[in-house]
Order: sequence, then C-alpha cells, then structure tokens
Amino acid sequence: MKVFPRIVILLALMISVMGVQGASAQGGLDYAGAYQIVNLTSDVEGADVTVTFYNPDGSEAGSFDDNIAANSSKTYFMVLAPVGSDFAGSMVISSTKLITAISNLETSDNKYAASTTAFSGGNQTFYLPLIMCNNNNYNTFFSIQNVGLDVANVTINYVRGVAGVSGSEPATIPLYASKQFDQAVGSATKNCSSLGEGTANRFLGSAKITSDQPVVATVMQLNVNPQVPKVLMGYNGFPAPGNTTIQLPLVMGNNSGFYTVLQIQNVGTNPVAQTVTIDYGPNTVGTFNPVNETCSLAANQSCTKYNQNTGQWTPPTGKKYIGNATITSSEPLVAIVNQNSPLVASSYEGFGPSAASEKVILPLIMANESSYYTVIQVANVGAACNGIVIDYGPNTTGTFNPVNEGFNLVAGGSRTIYNAATTAGGNNSNNNWGTSNPANRYRGSAVVTGPSGCQLLALVNEQRAGATWDTYMTYVGYNTSP
Repeated sequence: MKVFPRIVILLALMISVMGVQGASAQGGLDYAGAYQIVNLTSDVEGADVTVTFYNPDGSEAGSFDDNIAANSSKTYFMVLAPVGSDFAGSMVISSTKLITAISNLETSDNKYAASTTAFSGGNQTFYLPLIMCNNNNYNTFFSIQNVGLDVANVTINYVRGVAGVSGSEPATIPLYASKQFDQAVGSATKNCSSLGEGTANRFLGSAKITSDQPVVATVMQLNVNPQVPKVLMGYNGFPAPGNTTIQLPLVMGNNSGFYTVLQIQNVGTNPVAQTVTIDYGPNTVGTFNPVNETCSLAANQSCTKYNQNTGQWTPPTGKKYIGNATITSSEPLVAIVNQNSPLVASSYEGFGPSAASEKVILPLIMANESSYYTVIQVANVGAACNGIVIDYGPNTTGTFNPVNEGFNLVAGGSRTIYNAATTAGGNNSNNNWGTSNPANRYRGSAVVTGPSGCQLLALVNEQRAGATWDTYMTYVGYNTSP
C-alpha cells in the first residue's frame, strides 16, 4: 500500500491574472510564478508525485503526475500548469516519498518576486505577525487555505501593535479552497477604511486566525508607492502555540545598503506586558557588536525593531553587521524578519528552538541561472559545531557539478556562502561559480549536514545580478533528521 504524504502550497498568489480576485487591490499587478519540489530520500525508484490544483470554490481545476529522482529536485512553472491562464486558487502535492517544496511568486513582468515554503499540515489557530495598510506605502494581502476535512468557518482578528482588536472578519472556506484577504483601501475584505486610525487610515499590527478546521496562511507585503519601484515580500503564517525562544539566522545592519526589520508578536494570554529580549550573535564581518534590545508586549501586541538608522545602529560608519539573533520572553512569540535595501526586499520566518537539527534541506540553489544566484546563510544555535558540509545535488540545467563546501561554526555563529564567487575560495565558497563562464550554470538543491548533536538552521536568499527591480526572494531551509 502506498503512503502519500501531503504538503500544501498557497497559490492564491501564484496566478497569471488576478482579475477574478481584484487586481487593483494587489497594486494592479499580474502574478505568475514557479514551485520547486525536492525528493528528500535516496530510494532508487524516486518519488511519484501528484500535483492537484483547486479553484476558490474547492472544485478541482486540474492535476498532473510526475517522478522526481532520488535526492533530486524539479522546477515547475505555473504558465505550464494544466489550468487556465486566469487561475486563482490553491494546490496540494502528494507523494510516495518524503518531499518538501518552495513557491516563488513573481509578477508577469518579472519585476517583483517573493518566496515562501510549503506547509506539511495545518492548525486551527494561525498567527500573522505583520499586517499593514497605508504604512509608509505598504499594504498586505494574505491567503487562507482550508486543509481540513470539511468546510472551514474562519474568524480573523486584526490587532493594532499597541492596542486591542481593531476589527474582525468572518469567512467560510470550502475544503482545499483558499480565500484572499486584502488590506488595501477599497478592497472587498477588511481594509484601512475600517481598520485604520487617523486621517491617513494607517494600520500597523498583526492578525490572529481561528477556525473550526485546520488551515494554513501566507502573507504578501507590497509597497504601492507609484514614485519608486514596488517591493514585494512574502512570509508564512505561524501555527499555534508559538515559542518562548525564537531564532533568526540572518540579521543585518548597514550591509551595503541592506538592513533588517524584526517584527515580533506576543501570542500568549497574559494581559500584563512582558519583556521581550533580542540577543544579537557574533558579527561575521566586523567589530561592531550590537547590545541586546527589548520591547514590552502584552497578549496579542506586536513590536518592530529596525537594525538601521536608529539607536545603536547610527551613525552607519563602522556599524556594519551580519549575524544572527535570539528572541526570548516568558510568553510565546512569533516573529518575522524583513530584509530591506533601497531597491529590493524579502522576508522570512523566525524558527522555534526545536526546529534546529543536524541536517537542513535547501530546495533551490542557483548560479548563473538567467542572472540569478543564491546566497546561503547557515546559523549554529547550539554548541560549537565542526565539520559542517554543504552537498550540492544534481544540476538540472547543465553539466557543472559544484564541489562540497566545508566549514566550522562556533556556538551562536553563522556563515554566509555566496553561489556567485568568480574564483574558488572567494566569498566563503570552494567553487568557481564563474559568472563570466556560462558553462557554470547551475540549478539544483543542497543539503547542509553537521556531525551528531549539531543544531543548525539555514535560509537562502535568491538574488538577481544587477537587478533594478525587486527580484529578491528568501526562503527558510527544511530541517530534518539525518
């Protein structure tokens, strides 16, 4: 008898035409995208996968079958999916073997992009730590998918960062269907006209989703300022109950224009404000060592911490920082990190301490792939770990086969590996990725492995060389046992 583990990707955002959902509510942009599936096993027969697409009403829109070789990956583009060009819905991937996947959302003009990871299951309570409307030209929109056994009756509570509930919104979502919620003014769902405060109708806060069926949720953040290039960032919501310790593998300040913004939500029940502490790890590029920072949060409140142009991060001269951070509190938390620069931005989810492991799967690694390359960030959240190896999988687009990377990490340390170095040994890389050599084109996956007892986390930044639009994407690695 075959076993079919399922993972879920929200594709309410990965569509060619958003007209059926209201394109003007998402910045007037058309969205397309791709997804990458990785077979995590070494079984020679490979993984038989079935990809099924669902319309917003829960009806099946189409499906296809494929086989993914052992320890290998495949990329699928939505323009080739067996659904209409105006598809707006969700998808479920079933497999005979253990798999993982990421979803890359991109606008049809290839100017804005965001990446999120697949879900392996749902929860009846989900938290979205950052929801915005008219917040310095940023709006959010998010999708909820029903992954339960029956129709889901959902309630969304929107909570201003330092105040109580600002508004609630009910929804009924058929099985496997998804529904989109837009915070922009004029949308059919809750927006600044009802959530905002003051004459600008600004909202900056979080949301809590409750449902009588398991659901999953993904959020997109969109800069809608017509005077500058738009910025698109995506992150996955967090299932209850949260964690009293959160690990952030990559935090930056004054890093060639890049900095990070930490958004933290208290998902506990204590109405009395509790102290939240941010402890920054060793600096991998300089001598500036940020001191701990704090904020005070009661139940459901959230706070924002900027790692640039404020407090200890100014003046920027001599304050360059690349490292990691640990967030702690007596109450459970969830947190995301936005990575920002003047032109591009991306987002990723903080990890609970139990997520760390000796092995991390990275579904998509690129070099010289239509000007795209990736940057891997590995963080050690345990004791010193020596003999860490990054093993690159088969090349799905060429013959260049990268050699393994090897390095050590001190306790609390992190390492950045660029898949774009022009000479072997440059930028912490053992490989000659050779941007001047088209033969070194690579698209595949990678596995990060440490010796027994290592506690590793990893994420991947996908970047486009010379980009003048926001094609910057980030996803978190898949932690698993060796």
